[in-house]
Amino acid sequence: MTEPRYPLDGAMPAMLRSGKRLRGVFNGLPSPAIVEMCGYAGFDFIIIDNEHGSADFGTTEHMLRAARASGIVPVVRCFERDIPRILDMGASAVQVPMVETADQAQRLVDMVRYPPLGKRGSAFSTRAAGYGAFGGAGHTQRSNDGISLIVMIETPEAIARASEIAAVEGVDAVFIGPNDLAHAMGHGSDWNAPPVQAAIAQGLAAIVGAGKCAGIIALTPQDEDKYGALGACYFANVTTSVITKALAQAASAGRDATLRY
Repeated sequence: MTEPRYPLDGAMPAMLRSGKRLRGVFNGLPSPAIVEMCGYAGFDFIIIDNEHGSADFGTTEHMLRAARASGIVPVVRCFERDIPRILDMGASAVQVPMVETADQAQRLVDMVRYPPLGKRGSAFSTRAAGYGAFGGAGHTQRSNDGISLIVMIETPEAIARASEIAAVEGVDAVFIGPNDLAHAMGHGSDWNAPPVQAAIAQGLAAIVGAGKCAGIIALTPQDEDKYGALGACYFANVTTSVITKALAQAASAGRDATLRY
């Protein structure tokens, strides 16, 4: 009998501990096809964006199925209140926005881990447990071993506490949200403003110093190299940015060429 293919992909914790550069994308489009395309394109992970995206829970579950089928590790960015349902759907990781204290990070750890590591409620009738086919102690262990918690720090207060947030046992990675950080610092959307970049560098150093994987948005290879030199290894682009740029290039190609008959 062959080894069962569990609905839950447990590769993320080891990936985050590897120190290797990981490249993924935020996706707010409610489309399993986009998830598959990102998998086939070779991205390491996809962040299904339930903070700013429009997918409902049913579509989110289909997107998680698409991720499993195409071999890409699915992370779901979601609000704290949605963590139990997202994990029961089979997410490999949750990425939670606007974490500002170690106490808040600890509360999230408790929601993600089953006892004795946390306080997650147990149910084996869910997709994550194969609708009961892979439930029981095995599912509990696979979940505690294989699900990652990624917290986002997006304010000056959170940057100042980055070391203690990252040091919370059970937090696997800390992701700096540069756009919200820039807004919170009074620089609008200009996250390249020198004070914002200094805060990002401070946050990345604190996260790495605490022994955790540091993440950030990287829209270009130059961004990835810049932040990689500061210790980041979990990089995310944005599907809508990539698609819109490609469509604009296709729409303008040859437009200025002189027609000859």
